[in-house]
Amino acid sequence: MRQKPSQPERFELIMGERRLRATKDAGLETIPAIIRYVDDTDLLRDALLENLHRAELNPLEEAAAYGQLLEDFGCTQEELSDRIGRSRPQISNTLRLLRLPPLVQRRVAAGVISAGHARAILGLREPEHMEILAQRIVAEGLSVRASEEAVVLLNRGDSMNVPRATPQVDPQFIAVAERLGDRLDTKVNITVGKKKGKLSVEFANQDDLDRILDLLGVEAAAE
Repeated sequence: MRQKPSQPERFELIMGERRLRATKDAGLETIPAIIRYVDDTDLLRDALLENLHRAELNPLEEAAAYGQLLEDFGCTQEELSDRIGRSRPQISNTLRLLRLPPLVQRRVAAGVISAGHARAILGLREPEHMEILAQRIVAEGLSVRASEEAVVLLNRGDSMNVPRATPQVDPQFIAVAERLGDRLDTKVNITVGKKKGKLSVEFANQDDLDRILDLLGVEAAAE
């Protein structure tokens, strides 16, 4: 809560609306709270940061929140990374979703197209091709790998004659790679040979690798 300077006896709720409603529904008269004075700029920042940590925030809402923080406070992606505790590559990759055409953005926001599919679509040079590929992903259930193959063909000017899934990899491995790619916010590949398989995870730089290792619960090597 923040104390209003013009009305010292009145307070404004910044975070915890759901907790407050639950307290009222439970019939409790008091609830632990932190009271402080913040100006309107800090109020906006705190509200945005609260939204960023809501579990139900979809990728487009998250990208919009990043964009608003960068614009309103004139900070860099690196500064925003330090402030909210998320890696700069993760912020950068999420912001790229705002480059998608509105039709594709709506499908990502609705969960019809996964973040992995969205990253593949962003590899296309022409917005109209992005919409075409998005429609085919939904209509035919293209895997992320097949979508990436379609991107190569479309950028090359060929017809988008790709299989729905890579035939030499079992669909269950493709699904695992897609889920893991969405979880790690990067591209994950699984290839399977006659006797063994290989899983590869892409990363942009050392910071991005540290982020991925942290998500996997693996301690980074000491410098």
